[in-house]
Amino acid sequence: MTAPASSDTATTAGEGGAPRPARWRTSAGRSEIGRAVLARPVRSLLVIYAISRVVAVLAIWIAAHYYQSPAGVGHLHPGLADMFRLWDTEWYRRIVTDGYPIPLPSDPETGQITYSAWAFFPLFPAMVRLIMLTGLGFTASAILLNLALGAAATLLVWKVMSFPGHAASQPARERLAFVAAALWCFYPATGVMVLPYTEALAAALIAGSLLMLMRGRYLTVALIALLLGFTRGVAAPLGLAVLAHLWLRWREERSSGTAPFAHDRLRIVIMCLATGVSGVAWPVTVGYLSGLPDAFFQVQAAWGQRPDVGPFVLWFSWAWEQRGLFSLVVMVALVGTYLALVIGRHGAWIPLEVRMWALVYPLYLFAVVRPITSMWRFLLLDFPLMALLASVTMRTSTGGRVVRHWRRRAVVVVVLLALGVVAWSCGLLPYVPWHVTPP
Repeated sequence: MTAPASSDTATTAGEGGAPRPARWRTSAGRSEIGRAVLARPVRSLLVIYAISRVVAVLAIWIAAHYYQSPAGVGHLHPGLADMFRLWDTEWYRRIVTDGYPIPLPSDPETGQITYSAWAFFPLFPAMVRLIMLTGLGFTASAILLNLALGAAATLLVWKVMSFPGHAASQPARERLAFVAAALWCFYPATGVMVLPYTEALAAALIAGSLLMLMRGRYLTVALIALLLGFTRGVAAPLGLAVLAHLWLRWREERSSGTAPFAHDRLRIVIMCLATGVSGVAWPVTVGYLSGLPDAFFQVQAAWGQRPDVGPFVLWFSWAWEQRGLFSLVVMVALVGTYLALVIGRHGAWIPLEVRMWALVYPLYLFAVVRPITSMWRFLLLDFPLMALLASVTMRTSTGGRVVRHWRRRAVVVVVLLALGVVAWSCGLLPYVPWHVTPP
């Protein structure tokens, strides 16, 4: 007779029949598993991405069933499907089914331009409409599109962080880049990349543009910049990343005695022009189609954006209203800490073009966006933030060598971020401020 198989899956037979711990319970075993994961980074990242999508959908399901306060679902007992019709998703559905309204909607009493679909950029709904030609509905098409775009964005973030140019030498770059991309999958607002929102598309385009910029593929950068112009208003921070790259290249070629930009001048001009056009493409389009030159900015004002007040003013005013001087100190300290990490040793391994994006994009948001809960999802596009977190997690406090137990630390951080996904999905996704009504 054969002996029954042991039911203890945590041990395996050693010499002499003595049990020994499973591989994942020993340091050597965990190192072996880690090497196997890093040996196939694309497959491993796609598995991690798939797990993060399950976590995100589960968190949204919890929000629907146990944290009842969703906006605009139409009844008091929503299900998971109802959560895919919140906020911006309804506007994109209107764009896909009805197009953009002409003339612009206005308040019947004041005559001022009011909320309308013109505040939302057209590339994402156009792509959804193409998928709907297969017979799928809006929600299914948007979800499938975002799942694919999110996977592409994850791999592009990894490739961007793996790029060794214009960065301090880092022997553990591949590990840091892999963990950074994995942590980005679990960013607290990652659930928005499952919903019919533009974050997945914008993340893929931004990461792709930075990667092509560092590789010197300037015409590709120009094309992506034009696509971004009809996806999100991020031309200003991207333009500064382009300028940082060109300055570095000019300095390097001049010091080596070669003529700067000798064979790429036309491509560089096209790239710079495309980046500039990206910043005005949609506002100009809205003005032309509506017959009102400043129509886009009037619609943005209806949504609460007030650039005329001045940069950062709304955030400082909001902080003062919360807890006075204490709130101001906390806000300044948080911003200062972030900037110190980007500029300091923990950011030195990140390519300078990407660090420029990491510096400018959040400051750009704080300068032009009013204090709203959407800032959490806007910061999803600041994926270098996860590279900084990966460095702080895996390396010594001085940004030196990778610590011995970096895997254990990374798992703890992933668990905390997953809890953050639940917190965002249950607390901020369905949150309705008292002065706001759903679209």
